[in-house]
Amino acid sequence: MQYQETEVDDFSATVVLKSSEYSPNRCAYDNKKAGVWLFQADCIEFMDALIKQYPFGKFDMIFADPPYFLSNGGITCHAGKMVKVDKGKWDKSNGPELNHQFILDWLSRCQKILKPNGTIWVSGTHHVIYSVGYAMQQLGMKILNDITWEKPNPPPNLSCRYFTHSAETVIWAAKNEKSKHCFNYEKMREANNDKQMKTVWNIKAPAGNEKVFGKHPTQKPLQLLERIILASTNEDNLVFDPFSGSSTTGIAAIKNKRKFVGCELETDFIALSLKRLEMVINKMSENPDSSREI
Repeated sequence: MQYQETEVDDFSATVVLKSSEYSPNRCAYDNKKAGVWLFQADCIEFMDALIKQYPFGKFDMIFADPPYFLSNGGITCHAGKMVKVDKGKWDKSNGPELNHQFILDWLSRCQKILKPNGTIWVSGTHHVIYSVGYAMQQLGMKILNDITWEKPNPPPNLSCRYFTHSAETVIWAAKNEKSKHCFNYEKMREANNDKQMKTVWNIKAPAGNEKVFGKHPTQKPLQLLERIILASTNEDNLVFDPFSGSSTTGIAAIKNKRKFVGCELETDFIALSLKRLEMVINKMSENPDSSREI
């Protein structure tokens, strides 16, 4: 893929970061030619630095997959076996009040760094998504849609005391009520056999080829992110992910000729992201016409 220089800033040079007790706050990957930057940073501290540099907003779209606060001694089924739900300290609950305050903290900063007509997509289960929706209303954002991501082959419910959890919600919202958001209606209709696309999306979990370098415990399928990006951005737009994880958002952006800035705190996930980002950039360089699923 022949990348062209655009008006996008060199984030590694323009965003001033200092290490803190919480994070190294450093640029882990810088590819200005491809328009890709990945920072190992605390998302709150990183977005505060972005707000100082870009007080009127910078990003056309944000995708956020925040902690779901599930790692509190529960169980689930993985590969046919009972396993503990323990993704790490970053996923532990601090109680509903503190959890909601954290959501307000990061979401209010996302709102500030969106362009006036920018939008944000936030994914979550029932453990967090209602708090996200309420926080959006508190901040004066305009909720555009709530997408139900239906998983066709979910793990069984081992307790047999609930319905099997088989879906996540993704809320799509504009910066505020005045925003004139981007929606590529015709592209979505074309992808849906010339019919209006509905808000229930049946998409499989990440395939094995998306985990060749390892996996993130809450990794999203590439097809989901590609659809989101193609629906709400245009080529050369700038996409941000404050909880980048294994950088699926970045891969979807690169494949579809968008620019990407990611933020992730965990060292292991940074290492995983670097391998995935380099692989897709190299593949796109070798084959500019790589297929794009949506």
